Amino acid sequence: MTLPAPRTATGAELSTARHDPRDDWPEEARALRTELLDHYGDGDPLPDLAGAWVARQRSANTRKAYGRKFRTWEAYARSANVHPLKATLPLADAYSRHLETAPTLVRVKGGRRGEMAPTGKPLSPSGRAQALSAAGSFYTYAARLGAVPADPFAAVARPDIDPDHSSTEGLTPDETARLLETARSWSPRSYALVALLYLLGPRVDEVLALNADQLGYDRGHRTLPLRRKGGRVQAVPVPPLALDALMVYLDGRDTGPLFTTGTGRRWSEPEVWKHLRVLARRADLPQADTIKPHALRHGFITDGLDAGVPLHEMQDAAGHRDPRTTQRYNRRRGRLDNHPAYKVAAAMAERLEATAGDAS
Repeated sequence: MTLPAPRTATGAELSTARHDPRDDWPEEARALRTELLDHYGDGDPLPDLAGAWVARQRSANTRKAYGRKFRTWEAYARSANVHPLKATLPLADAYSRHLETAPTLVRVKGGRRGEMAPTGKPLSPSGRAQALSAAGSFYTYAARLGAVPADPFAAVARPDIDPDHSSTEGLTPDETARLLETARSWSPRSYALVALLYLLGPRVDEVLALNADQLGYDRGHRTLPLRRKGGRVQAVPVPPLALDALMVYLDGRDTGPLFTTGTGRRWSEPEVWKHLRVLARRADLPQADTIKPHALRHGFITDGLDAGVPLHEMQDAAGHRDPRTTQRYNRRRGRLDNHPAYKVAAAMAERLEATAGDAS
């Protein structure tokens, strides 16, 4: 995609200063374009096209996710010696099969900041579906601009996804309480983070994007504005338990990121994941090595439903656009507790005990 040069209006005096519209792109779009220029050069339309596509996504989180997924697809196409704008359905089908077994990128322990290596588990069915949808979104945009004749991913079969499955390992209320107690004894920052993640139920990136001066007040409530998926902003109340933890941590500070490192830099998601697992190990949680921040959001929704909060209110509090997403938590919450395996095992245990008594 070649950006047009500004046209000079007849009879009007225009500024001689030139402005590149790409300078107005979000950081994620400019970074992707720069990376692609290293492979394709200035004369190729792909860097501008992919950058413009990422730039039009409404939230930073979506832009980051789409950028990561496009990089994976672009690298695959390049490894097959196919220009992404020349890709066809057979290559898109092959990529779909490739995702079933390809290791994912994970951060290198002890490596330099941001260093990644392909050592993770392959994508889940939902992860593969998201990767294919992201690629399809790019080609829909490219086709709209006439850069490709059609979307090669339009006819690629999407993975079958169990709507009730989630890889998140839930916590019991007692386990959550232990985690909160451990965080409180660790540091004010740790306690404030865990309290907000559990008592407000946000996604971790929604909390880490906040600034200290965004703690607001509305009709008797202290509030924080969470930027939800899709870019919409939702003000949520901060209950007293979370507010007390936050105020102790801030200690009067009202500038800079809400959660910072010791040097004042914004706390990053990888750092939070790592710290949460440190806290979970200290709290002696069984899932300490695999716990994710989403476990606290999961607990907020599940514990709220257990406490009798109506489903539609829980949907709004969690920022779910689709009630089916909240309903998934509702269906899952009692599935393990009431699983028939416990009754079958109890009956067999009685039979085994009786048999052992007869033998003696």
